[in-house]
Amino acid sequence: MTSLGFQLYSARNFQPFSKIFPLLSKAGYREVEGYGALYASLDESGLQALRDELDGCGLTMPTGHFGIDMLEQETDRALTIARTLGLEAIYCPYLMPDQRPTDAAGWFAFGKRLQEAGKPFRDAGFDFGWHNHDFEFATLADGSTPQEQIFAGGPELSWEADIAWVIRGKADPFSWIESYGKRITSVHVKDIAPAGENTDEDGWADVGHGTVDWKGLVAALKPFNVRHYIVEHDNPNDIDRLITRSIASFGTY
Repeated sequence: MTSLGFQLYSARNFQPFSKIFPLLSKAGYREVEGYGALYASLDESGLQALRDELDGCGLTMPTGHFGIDMLEQETDRALTIARTLGLEAIYCPYLMPDQRPTDAAGWFAFGKRLQEAGKPFRDAGFDFGWHNHDFEFATLADGSTPQEQIFAGGPELSWEADIAWVIRGKADPFSWIESYGKRITSVHVKDIAPAGENTDEDGWADVGHGTVDWKGLVAALKPFNVRHYIVEHDNPNDIDRLITRSIASFGTY
């Protein structure tokens, strides 16, 4: 099993990160994943300070999220961020609702756009791919899904599979792993509370304390080249609880 990471977006409401990093380290995490707003205001000295702080806590940042605008319009800055922080993989994480295509051709074109946006990063030695939410699994008029069209348009795209969002998109994660497992290089590990529970946390749960079959999923993912498993919770109300319970549960799978 590869080292378990932690998506820092999960702790955005529990600042400063200087208090979060030691908690992660103490709990046994060795990796974190960055996200756009974390880097937004940092110049090169700020990025180096962040790297030094991570180093001091025994943490690395092998993966990171970058918005499509930065990837396309600030490519050099994104490369500087990735190199300074020691990233290995870069994932585009989202597309705003008003920017989403409405048909198969549009999603195929978006896949081609991602493929092109990723070229400078692949050329620089980084893994590059797409991170899903739920909207990619809605059935289009032709019977396909946006996720299929993205992959068809971007044949070199890796996939950071957010399994819980696949489930919320009413898709079968085991079927998607079987079909596209060779694309998966990272996995977001998050859980879904039973219906009607954890409404103050948007229905999410700490890993191992919800309804997602993580034991079965980890077994299904084992044949593939998954390099990073990353804990995430979009809206936790207790960060220490999330950090400690999630790694304890995942260690049993």
